[in-house]
Amino acid sequence: MKVRVKWVEEVSFLAQSESGHAVLMDGPPAGGGRNLGPRPMEMLLMGMTGCSTYDVIHILKKGRADVRDCVVEVDAERAEVDPKVFTKIHLHFIVTGKGLKPEVVERAIKLSAEKYCSASIMLGQVVPITHDFEVLEAN
Repeated sequence: MKVRVKWVEEVSFLAQSESGHAVLMDGPPAGGGRNLGPRPMEMLLMGMTGCSTYDVIHILKKGRADVRDCVVEVDAERAEVDPKVFTKIHLHFIVTGKGLKPEVVERAIKLSAEKYCSASIMLGQVVPITHDFEVLEAN
C-alpha cells in the first residue's frame, strides 16, 4: 500500500491514496492553517473507525442480519504534552436493523476488534481501545 502526501501551503497537505483518492488535511488557524480539512490525527481516528465499521457491517451481512444503518461515535483523549499521542479511544456503535440480536452485534464488534480490523488492532498495541453499542429497531 502506498500513499503520497504533498505540502500545499502553510500547514495544508494533499494526501493521495494508491487507489486514486485524495483528501486535503489542514491545521487550525491558531497553528497557521485555514481549517480547510481534517487534522492528520483526526484522519487517523476516521481511518481506524472506518476499518472497524466496514468489518462490523460485513460480518453482520455475512450472517444474514437485516442491518440498515451503523453509526460509530468515537471519543478519544490525547496527551497534554508532545508527543500528543492518543491515551484512550472509545467507540460507540449505534446499529439499526430489523430484528437484530444484541449478542450478534456484540460478536461482530468483538471480531472486528480482536481479529479483523488491522487499524484498531495496530493502534490497540499502544492505546487502550474500548467499545460499546446499542441496537435500534428499524421502522
